[in-house]
Amino acid sequence: MAESDAEKTEVPTSKRLQDARKDGNIPKSTDLSAALSLMAAVFLLYIFGGRLLGGIKVILQAMLANAHTNNPAHANDLINLPAFTGRMLLQGLVPLTLGVALVALIATVCQVGFIVTTKPLEIDFTKLSPLKGLKNILSMRGVTRLMMSIGKVSIIGYVASHFTYSYRLEIIKLAELPLMAGMTASAELVFKLSLWIGAVLLIMAFLDLAYQRWQHSSDLKMTKQEVKEEMKNMDGDPMLKQRRARVARQLAMQRTSAAIPHADVIVTNPTHFAIALKYDAQTMRSPKVIAKGADLMAFRIRQIAMQHEIPLVERKELARGLYSSVDVGQEVPQEHFAAVAEILAYVYRLNRKEELAGV
Repeated sequence: MAESDAEKTEVPTSKRLQDARKDGNIPKSTDLSAALSLMAAVFLLYIFGGRLLGGIKVILQAMLANAHTNNPAHANDLINLPAFTGRMLLQGLVPLTLGVALVALIATVCQVGFIVTTKPLEIDFTKLSPLKGLKNILSMRGVTRLMMSIGKVSIIGYVASHFTYSYRLEIIKLAELPLMAGMTASAELVFKLSLWIGAVLLIMAFLDLAYQRWQHSSDLKMTKQEVKEEMKNMDGDPMLKQRRARVARQLAMQRTSAAIPHADVIVTNPTHFAIALKYDAQTMRSPKVIAKGADLMAFRIRQIAMQHEIPLVERKELARGLYSSVDVGQEVPQEHFAAVAEILAYVYRLNRKEELAGV
């Protein structure tokens, strides 16, 4: 039986998040980009608004004086009018347009990073189903979005109404001002209102971004079975891994069992570590570690050593040092030469006594 959505309680794994990102499914707030673009447009209009109005003024003067063409009634000269008007408008609009586009791009990149994917552009005919669209509208998510939109409009309307009421005296006095002074005062009021609305939009946009990220994580939640299947696909079947580990331990045990009888001495911790050492003056420059083990493996090494009457020497610090710093088949490093030489000398003396006793 398939698990239901209600059982999706596990946070999404990194692989699931990466797959969603490749498909273009990334949490982002369009409100944040819109709010930042609005604030950028307000400030750029405040800075370059005079330049834009100046361009419009030049256009009107030129058109009224026929300065843009020698004969405005001639068909060929009429072609110059759009080019002249466009050139004058671009001088004021280019900084504004580029500035707003740059802010929108930065806002988007900061939310989703750099990613190029055509997945969202692929045609999905299932999304064209009217029944599915109606279901989405009537779903809890659709109702939540509707309520959020109504809340945003209500808040913005309240801010605009409160601003208008607060500056009602200044607005009434605009009718008494000369044309240019009235336009300047009106521009100042519009700028202040835009800042108020922009600030409120930014606050709501950051809240929307937090909601979108929460919703994205909630949508990608997984069931426990999905997590297990994904881990199995990434790391392999756990049963197979256990089988491989068991085979590896058996092979290591076989190699250890074959090497221990050739050792000269076993250095122990005494119970946690066991290191088998061998030295042949004719073939080796220094003693070698031919086997080592910890805990259960150390116990097995001691068992085999006792079966073959190989001496066990307890040296706690040396055993820990050799186990952690020397791999099987490597020679004993120089810092352990003195301790190992002392042990081997002791073993050689012990063997010599046993040989003499046997004689």
